[in-house]
Amino acid sequence: MIQFSEVVVTDPEIQGGEPVFRGTRVPVRALLDHLAAGFTVSDFLADFPGVKREQAEAALSLAGDSLRDRATAS
Repeated sequence: MIQFSEVVVTDPEIQGGEPVFRGTRVPVRALLDHLAAGFTVSDFLADFPGVKREQAEAALSLAGDSLRDRATAS
């Protein structure tokens, strides 16, 4: 199982502590915003070449896991 810390970093010195993809300054929110606007993961990766496909897919998987965990905890 992928660990959050392998994909995402939160550091007050990077983007004010907003979660970013490890090794970049790209906020994870940018991926979600792209998808919400109707763009694809490939479009996102073209706009943010510092992010690897594996990172984007892992972040989406982690987000899904988090939503499922919250739903089952209620």
